[in-house]
Amino acid sequence: MTIRSHTAKQYFLFYKPFNVLCQFTDSEGRKTLKDFGHFPKAVYPVGRLDFDSEGLLLLTDDNEVNHRLSDPSFAHLRTYLAQVEGIPSSDDLNKLHEGLTVQGEKTRPAKATILENEPSLQTRMPSIRVRRAIPTCWIEIGLREGRNRQVRRMTAAIGHPTLRLVRTKIGELDLGGLRPGESRTLTPAEVKRLRTFVGV
Repeated sequence: MTIRSHTAKQYFLFYKPFNVLCQFTDSEGRKTLKDFGHFPKAVYPVGRLDFDSEGLLLLTDDNEVNHRLSDPSFAHLRTYLAQVEGIPSSDDLNKLHEGLTVQGEKTRPAKATILENEPSLQTRMPSIRVRRAIPTCWIEIGLREGRNRQVRRMTAAIGHPTLRLVRTKIGELDLGGLRPGESRTLTPAEVKRLRTFVGV
């Protein structure tokens, strides 16, 4: 039996656009990963981003990496930018830092910082709906768990609904110069850092 080393595995970073499914087929005709380049058949997304969220997605055929990043018990850091309605207070941010109850279960402590300047992101199409009477701001949020629609539920719980959500990092991997819909392969150095990061 031939055993493939991890160097023979394939790793891709993809900037998932808004309103795209993290899968390759859809019976309802929505856009999927298949609409963006030709990923090898054996490659699958690690975790997921919601249909209406954007940002960094890792695809690989490395089952060890997939397991370590997908299993919540390993608690690997993921970083998001959330544009929210209103300006959260320090008390609001403290609730995110300490963890709060979402759907009957307390979240793990999160990193949360209000950005002084709007991040340099591609304009979303369609653009978000903004109400003139309500200001918005951007929060950088770091999570070590990934429940369904967690960031959106957390910001809603402190009274600041998320209008736009972009994942910018998975561990040390980031969007870099990718634009929505673009992908690239990881370099050997990035693969080594990734596998070290997840502990395989």
